Amino acid sequence: MSTKVKLKEVYEVKQQYKAFYTGGTVAWKADGQQFLCHNNGTISIVSVDNLHEPVTIGDVQTDSEIIEDIIYTFSINSTGTALVSGHRSGLLKLWDVESRTVQKMWKTVHQGPISRLLFNPSDTVIASGGADSTIRLWDTSEQVCLGTLRGCEGLISLIVFHPDENTKVVLAVGDDTKIRAWDYEKRELFKTFDGHFSRVTGVSFTADRKHIVSSGRDKILILWDFDKQKAVKTIPVYEGLESVIVLPAGVRIGGKKLKKDKVYAACGGEDGLIKIWEMTEAKIIYKQTNSLVAKAAEEGGLAITHLFYSETLGQMAVVSADHNILVHDCESFECVHQLSGFSDEILDVIMVGKQDRYLAMATNSADFKVYDTTTMNCQLVKGHTDIVLSLSANDRYLLSSAKDHSIRLWSYGVDPSFTIRCVAVGLKHTNVVGCVELSKHSGSFCASVSQDRCLKMWKIPKKFEPSTEDTDELPRLQCTLTEMAHEKDINCVCIAPNDRLIATGSQDKTAKLWDANDLSVVGVFRGHTRGIWAVRFSPVDQILLTNAADCTIKLWSLEDMSCLKTLEGHDSSVLRVEFISNGMQLLSAGADGLLKLWAIKTSECLQTLDRHENRVWALCVTRDESVFYSGGSDSQLIQWHDVTESKRTEEQNQRKEMLLQEQELSNLLTEKKLLKALRLSLNLDRPLSTLRIVNEVIKTQEAGLEETVRKLSSDHKERLLRHAIEWNTNSKNCRPAQLALHILLQETLAGRFQVSELNKHLEASLPYTERHFKRLTEYMKDLKFVEYSLRCMQPHASKME
Repeated sequence: MSTKVKLKEVYEVKQQYKAFYTGGTVAWKADGQQFLCHNNGTISIVSVDNLHEPVTIGDVQTDSEIIEDIIYTFSINSTGTALVSGHRSGLLKLWDVESRTVQKMWKTVHQGPISRLLFNPSDTVIASGGADSTIRLWDTSEQVCLGTLRGCEGLISLIVFHPDENTKVVLAVGDDTKIRAWDYEKRELFKTFDGHFSRVTGVSFTADRKHIVSSGRDKILILWDFDKQKAVKTIPVYEGLESVIVLPAGVRIGGKKLKKDKVYAACGGEDGLIKIWEMTEAKIIYKQTNSLVAKAAEEGGLAITHLFYSETLGQMAVVSADHNILVHDCESFECVHQLSGFSDEILDVIMVGKQDRYLAMATNSADFKVYDTTTMNCQLVKGHTDIVLSLSANDRYLLSSAKDHSIRLWSYGVDPSFTIRCVAVGLKHTNVVGCVELSKHSGSFCASVSQDRCLKMWKIPKKFEPSTEDTDELPRLQCTLTEMAHEKDINCVCIAPNDRLIATGSQDKTAKLWDANDLSVVGVFRGHTRGIWAVRFSPVDQILLTNAADCTIKLWSLEDMSCLKTLEGHDSSVLRVEFISNGMQLLSAGADGLLKLWAIKTSECLQTLDRHENRVWALCVTRDESVFYSGGSDSQLIQWHDVTESKRTEEQNQRKEMLLQEQELSNLLTEKKLLKALRLSLNLDRPLSTLRIVNEVIKTQEAGLEETVRKLSSDHKERLLRHAIEWNTNSKNCRPAQLALHILLQETLAGRFQVSELNKHLEASLPYTERHFKRLTEYMKDLKFVEYSLRCMQPHASKME
């Protein structure tokens, strides 16, 4: 090639995408612009449009302090300006949301952890429910306990205030099947609603305040007459429910307008669908058809965990058991926002679309996620019925494989919404499909490998007939070739850039090369002592790369199957490697969370990147190689960018600046401007130059050294102290060293110079100072003896004359 490839030297973190919701309490602010999510003992505030980076409340402490006093639950007030959090230590903290600072703090008297917190409609009272079966009421301004409500059984799982702030009523649910209502001013239990057969999960008041709707895991919805304390309607819904909301009249849901004088309840549960029930006639008026929440894997499992309705925006938000937050527009019930709160283990990442704008990510989920890298807005892609393990893409299609023994081919549009549609499915494997690869050159075939030890090739037709999204009616990919490839599980497959060869790597410690036309074996690569995790073809040379659990990376010649190089540097399994810089460099990822940048020519590791806390499974590089992404078991997606050029420019500028300063220092010394030169010498950190200047000051007896040192900055004074301690080790330089130490110690005693590790510096200088003092004392003794001798000799000298 005519253009010389510039090698990478330095990568730095550009962005770190961490979890913001790991399960637990979620709140939606009244203006509908932000969600507050429980995140590993802290609270994350994330904007609905995802344009702002999430901010965290409660992480100002150290990690150990967070663990000691993690947040169990929280509640936000009606205006969204304040929130209260319940901590492991039994403290309640009142926070200002805007400044994220604690305004007030007080101790609860609950026995055991706090499970629920809630502000009343006027924000003057906070109710706290605990594991001790009691509800305590707190005055928000005085932080005094207004009363304790008893009567529930077990952990308090739900608290609901009466919407009318003048009615001092609070409802609560424990571990039993009853809903209890108290007058919290009089602190008396005056109503008990007994009709559910399992735990009650949701309670919502109707607009007229005369009825309430409750949901439970007993698969029923109940409409209660609140005043008469009687069940008006019991509706079997045939699914365990987690949340229920009574919707106001006049709202349009899925194109249907809700009538007045009727009670409409939206509920969600283990089916993963939002259903709108007309409670008085016990009929479904709307059932969601475009749900992005997977149905619970087993009966009694979780799918939808929270449901919210924003009257100001006319939107409904769903929180799933997979930690995703989905916001739907009520009128059309289209999903307008998707937020992924927690990715669990990131198994694979690939770049998709024009100019690598989109990032597809496989996590420990049956849905894979597609992020727009410009905004990091998330899109969930449903289709597989078990965990997606591998992804691959070319200019037309995206390919995925999963634990459900299938592979799926997806087409993606170039429109702004970037719609992804499943166009075909491959179902010939009999076990987990661990890796897939699409041909990049022709795009006419793909390859897959599985735990059934088979390598399969699939034909991709030029056109697919349009079809519905139902799996049974999707076109089937035609499997053209099958080969029993290895003796153990196959971990990886890779197609050569020219589509002529296919490589596979297996737990049987071998990699194999196959002819793409008939899947005949071209060669076998033996040399690794553990299972091979990944194989890669060089983009320019006839070289195959393998990396394995034996901590090594090997480069093989495709001509004679010999090992050309072995790169050693990782201390644990090498899980992923990618070629960069036209095949001249490598990026590798290990099981210890380290990423390494290698130069192939010198077999040298140029940089080690340490930001991940666990295995790094996924690695993908953009086409221009300016950015790469890594993800792994620590649930972090990290974006790295190449800063080699900027670092080189910075170094050149520093060198240029240093040369100018050195020239100026030389000029000052020539002109005998010693005190100005001293400051510059310290700035350049030159001990020898500084020593010469101090010696010259002593020699010429120039005044003002003390004044100059006093005017120096703390950094320069610390440098001078280090230099003086260094000079002090040599008896020749003890005078300038002691002079500098004397001035600096005077500065320290006067409080104008505060040095870090002063004891360490003094301990380093004391032995030499004592030696110098001893030597000078002996010298003074000798000098006095010479003087004494001369005086004694003087009378005799005059007689001789």
